[in-house]
Amino acid sequence: QVQLVESGGGLVQAGGSLRLSCAASGRTFSSYVMAWFRQAPGKAREFVGGLSRSGARIYYADSVKGRFTISGDNAENTVYLRMNSLKPEDTAVYYCAAGQNPTSWYRGPYDYWGQGTQVTVSS
Repeated sequence: QVQLVESGGGLVQAGGSLRLSCAASGRTFSSYVMAWFRQAPGKAREFVGGLSRSGARIYYADSVKGRFTISGDNAENTVYLRMNSLKPEDTAVYYCAAGQNPTSWYRGPYDYWGQGTQVTVSS
């Protein structure tokens, strides 16, 4: 199995940028379909974007398309979420997840989850 640890969250002003990291251990992230989710207070968890095993496919939710970029570094065994042009509505706890055979980007299922990292965007 794989363990996932997110980092890189923080407080940023609207229009700013952050890069989140999801460090994998135990197995290489390329063994899984990787995804980023977020959950704002009082709201359901929301799919942000995902990376296929080969890295050939990257899929983004419409709400972040053109602003967020997912990438993977095999040498570091880490998946990144680069977030640009941040908006207050991007404020949430961001989670990375790994799935062995998700049938849906949005619904997964995803088998492993990190603990999350808080992103707060001030207006």
